Amino acid sequence: MPNTSEIREQVASEEYRQQRLAVPAFAGGFLYLLSAIVLSQTFNGAPAVGLLQGLGPALSGVANPAVSPRTAEVKFVSHHAFALIAGATLAAIAVGALLLVLALLLDATRFRRPETWRYARPLALAGGIAWALSNIVHEIISAIETHKFAVGHDHSIAAANHALTGPDTNGIALIGLLAGLALAAGMIATMINALRVGLIPRWMSFLGIFTGLFIFLPVGAELQVIPALWLVMMGIMFLGKWPKGTPPAWAAGEAVPWQTPAQQRAGGKASGGGKTSGGRGGSPAPVAAGAGVAPAPTPPSGASSSRKRRRKRGGRG
Repeated sequence: MPNTSEIREQVASEEYRQQRLAVPAFAGGFLYLLSAIVLSQTFNGAPAVGLLQGLGPALSGVANPAVSPRTAEVKFVSHHAFALIAGATLAAIAVGALLLVLALLLDATRFRRPETWRYARPLALAGGIAWALSNIVHEIISAIETHKFAVGHDHSIAAANHALTGPDTNGIALIGLLAGLALAAGMIATMINALRVGLIPRWMSFLGIFTGLFIFLPVGAELQVIPALWLVMMGIMFLGKWPKGTPPAWAAGEAVPWQTPAQQRAGGKASGGGKTSGGRGGSPAPVAAGAGVAPAPTPPSGASSSRKRRRKRGGRG
């Protein structure tokens, strides 16, 4: 267990890093969203080559046509190479900011919970760096190969397939796939353990898990809003502008686990005194003056008249 001095030094170091990372987290969120928009808008105009179009020459009896049905697709990629490289570069910068945030979360989590999975850090950092670099390299190689096809004279099916899915392009794509998987695994482990020690709220943990998955999986631009939102919300937390206040585990320097729903219900019952007429979990309803007090019994009318007759007789005697 760390002593008071070590906790104080750790909290001061974390506060310093939070102040330095708030703006990069904001910028990373906006850059990631901008990258998704650029790539989505670029591919929206890409020519679609369906199954029938691809099989058209074969159905016509031409086994090896001089011009591949995918020629227009290859030329489109070549003409939009700059936009594709720019989108991959923006995403790589955003993932760099995400890795800095993850490194802070991992360090803070391991300080409060030393038994945290130790491979989460190398998986997240190495996977994120490899994913970012492989995306840029993939777009550069794709731009070179498609440009060779566009300015060349060989537009056959084999040449088009080589330009789009050649050995170099497929090799880099495989590296990016494995790197994205490592990043997702490291980020999921980080989110689960950061939630356990109370550094992030439950919904932010779930949002971070989906962030790792959506970076790894090829999803649409709409779902890419989630990684951008997670980075922006972490920037808000680092600035100390969290709506309900920064989670107390940051200032405490030790684990402050969140209450489970069962614990919250138990705490509400204990403080509310059980069910009352005032409502579920609320304070008891106020009692009106005199309410609940039994009235004094009234004697029967016969007993009252008999006592009066006794008093009269006693007065005559």
